[in-house]
Amino acid sequence: MNILGINAYHGNSSAALVCDGRLVTAVEEERFNRVKYAAGFPANAIRHCLAEAGLTIGEVDHVAIPRNPWARLGTKLFYALRMPRFAHERSKVLTRFSGIHEDLAGACDVDPETIHAQHHRVEHHMAHLASAFFVSPFDRAAVLSTDGLGDFASTMWATGEGNRIKVHGAVAFPHSLGLYYTAISQYLGFWKFGDEYKVMGLAAYGEPAYQDEFRQIVRPNNGHGFRLGLKYFCHQRTGPQMTWGDSGKTPLLGRLFSPYLEERLGKTRAAVEPVGKKHKDIAASMQSVLEEAYFRLLNSLYQETKQNAVCLAGGVAFNCVANGKIFDHTPFSDIYVQPAAGDAGLAVGAAYYVYHQILGRPRGFAMEHAYWGPQFTSDAIGQALEGSGISSSSFSIKTPSDEELGRLTAEHIAAGKIVGWFQGRAEWGPRALGNRSILVDPRRAEMKEVLNQRIKHRESFRPFAPSILEEAAADYFERSYPSPFMNLAYPVRAEKRGVIPAPTHVDGTARLQTVSRKTNPRYWGLIKEFEKLTGVPVLLNTSFNDNEPIVLKPQEAIDCFLRTKMDVLVMGNYLVEKRESCEFSS
Repeated sequence: MNILGINAYHGNSSAALVCDGRLVTAVEEERFNRVKYAAGFPANAIRHCLAEAGLTIGEVDHVAIPRNPWARLGTKLFYALRMPRFAHERSKVLTRFSGIHEDLAGACDVDPETIHAQHHRVEHHMAHLASAFFVSPFDRAAVLSTDGLGDFASTMWATGEGNRIKVHGAVAFPHSLGLYYTAISQYLGFWKFGDEYKVMGLAAYGEPAYQDEFRQIVRPNNGHGFRLGLKYFCHQRTGPQMTWGDSGKTPLLGRLFSPYLEERLGKTRAAVEPVGKKHKDIAASMQSVLEEAYFRLLNSLYQETKQNAVCLAGGVAFNCVANGKIFDHTPFSDIYVQPAAGDAGLAVGAAYYVYHQILGRPRGFAMEHAYWGPQFTSDAIGQALEGSGISSSSFSIKTPSDEELGRLTAEHIAAGKIVGWFQGRAEWGPRALGNRSILVDPRRAEMKEVLNQRIKHRESFRPFAPSILEEAAADYFERSYPSPFMNLAYPVRAEKRGVIPAPTHVDGTARLQTVSRKTNPRYWGLIKEFEKLTGVPVLLNTSFNDNEPIVLKPQEAIDCFLRTKMDVLVMGNYLVEKRESCEFSS
């Protein structure tokens, strides 16, 4: 039974392949076409999925698409009459979906008649719920999906049990925590698609001085859900202006906030304007009120389901600051957030929804790691090095043994070097988790500024993340609940903040990755070698990129290494460093 999940004509387009209930591979289109948050049709991702499994498109039994034009049809028709231009734009997207069979044939270079797979339309938030629960380790759990908008809903909650998900309720357009967060991010001068995570980092620098005003922007709704103060927004009048049909372009969102928001909070910050105290306080107020609404949802969900575990999905599930506080503000004792909780994860969710909810097949898979993307052989890495400028006399290229590789790399990091680390299969989701990472010494406070200036070329207020041996988490953090996908932020123990200052945020927290020897033995071994040298079982880990999607191929890693000021590049068992004369040794 082969099921291909496709998130198409939507931000973070992606594909995933499930064979007999096991996830074979999952990858975002942006990793191939190098366009951040790429939309359009994920032709490259689909071709990779089939090649990884050794299948042709004719051998796929089901195609799962996370978009259902019939969901909330009454609501859609109501707003179509009120917002004809928005309805016209949405109808063009739906027209693209009607031709998905032909696009699939074109991507695979076959006659459409040779594709016999049954197509399934899965409602957006049902796919999110499935992406969270059906790959979780729990047999029973509460499930919550919260994002901007999908099939005219922003939020849905349910109970998952075995191979079934039972929906309890939903919040429909125009009320949306995701659109709220995006609107205020725009007001603060962060207009690019996906910039919300920047504002989450900025919030730690401020105080919630505007909390009372923000409680008028997001309000409780009789204990279940929430409502927006719509006079602060314009999307309910004009529709959220979204441009994401083109796979070669980063999606665009039009303005979501109304002039009334500016009347209440003052003039919008221009993107080139310095970030001041007021902006930091507004970010803090927005985050604080988001958390209040989020925890109300979760507490209501607990009261309704009485489950100890909760599975989270949707863009809001990437708010690691809020996620890290769930243990303190709700009765839930177990949390699962899969690594691609946002819209890329819809491909996995739609596929598993078909496998379990529609076909009734039993569960037998849990997503314990994020390494579901492409990988490259040692020969491919060697050929990429041979064909690059790295073969010149300015570099030393060594091929140490597995054991020596970890020790030598740890020594470079402990000496203050910036190391590009390229190993195994690429990560699924937006976080680099030890296979496409840039690594530095967390003990050196200056490393945050060094990385922002020399490598990442980004805002100085944005934090970096620590990777820590799973078994050492309790020694450094006030909580030790595993966070393998970097989706939870915990307070760093007061006595350890001076030990790992570089990844510790200004508020004393850090968005940690707990590294398991079972799921990534090479990365675990590197951190262990660093601990042997320094006594600290932590590395500062940031994504291997420079204002682009995370590198996928060896040549992309080499290009990033050469154009930035990294000191060392480790790809497979190749260790490259700058030096006066080149040597190639074992």
